[in-house]
Amino acid sequence: MQWTSIVAIYFLVWVMTAFVMLPFGVRTHDELGIEKVPGQADSAPANFQPGRLALRAAVIAAVLTALYIANYELSWITAEDLDLVGLGQKG
Repeated sequence: MQWTSIVAIYFLVWVMTAFVMLPFGVRTHDELGIEKVPGQADSAPANFQPGRLALRAAVIAAVLTALYIANYELSWITAEDLDLVGLGQKG
């Protein structure tokens, strides 16, 4: 696998991971007992930390990308393994 493919796969996994992780750990002003700014949405996060989110996404994306590359090189799971309805059977 070329290094550019690895970078592209890592970036895609990173973006997906970051979006999936966005709602986790969010605390609103009401939950923290902080006064809201006039006009602020009730669901707005009180202490959003994008750097922390990016770091968590980077670590998880690195692990998932490494597993993907290992599967690509070692063929742990192939297309034949995923053929659940038997469309790929010859005969």
